[in-house]
Amino acid sequence: MSHLIHKFMDFYSWAETIADKRVADWFLIPSIIPTISIVALYLIFVKYVGPKFMANRNPYEFGMLLSAYNFALVGLNYYIMKELISASKAAKYSYICTPVKHDSYDPNEMRIANALWWYYFSKLIELLDTVFFMLRKKSRQITVLHVYHHSTMPILWWIGVKWVPGGQSFFGAMLNSAIHVMMYSYYGLAALGPQMQQYLWWKKYITMLQLGQFTLAIAHTGRSIYSGCDFPPWMHWALVGYSMSFIILFSNFYIQTYTKKSARKEEQNAKEK
Repeated sequence: MSHLIHKFMDFYSWAETIADKRVADWFLIPSIIPTISIVALYLIFVKYVGPKFMANRNPYEFGMLLSAYNFALVGLNYYIMKELISASKAAKYSYICTPVKHDSYDPNEMRIANALWWYYFSKLIELLDTVFFMLRKKSRQITVLHVYHHSTMPILWWIGVKWVPGGQSFFGAMLNSAIHVMMYSYYGLAALGPQMQQYLWWKKYITMLQLGQFTLAIAHTGRSIYSGCDFPPWMHWALVGYSMSFIILFSNFYIQTYTKKSARKEEQNAKEK
């Protein structure tokens, strides 16, 4: 065991030498320990603390606070999306291949790095989604997909910002931020009360768009790999594998939530006739 730990520490020391120096001192980036600690506390809350705390309590009502939280995330994701679109266009990024310019302090390159840092940080903020669900006793919302997504994204994007805060990394973050603008708009409107339900018919289309973004991310990455793009292969393949896991999980969610539910409803209506 000590031999493996020693090997890992050697690898991490080497990896530090190729980390992006431009972001080396940015908040939470110097070490992965704070990010892992936050995620560990999140998982402990989901598995043990939250259920025990709420076992004999009534659901909490957050009123406008919940809506404000969701609309704040709409604003943050819109900012990230806008910065990535605008700065990548100004920097003449290619959608086929753009390497990371580790030594460039060009204003547009730094805007992209800054937007990707905010994207990473937004994934820490979004851990509060689960906290709100737990305190409102919406345990059905805390699925395997939900916890998997929320617990892995902060770590993966800490790695992304640490080593590749630019180049091909912009595409996935840009897509996901666009989807999150729509998703948190939905949650923000839903939090305003039952009177908004008539305007919230489009929830399943968010899931369809989420499936679409992962498919696009794989296609974009595959094209980049095929072109021989000078971008770390490990990041390419990690993105492909991660996106495929989401396609599987989101497809299952869509089938269970919409396809089977619709079939059951039709069957019930037929029996009533």
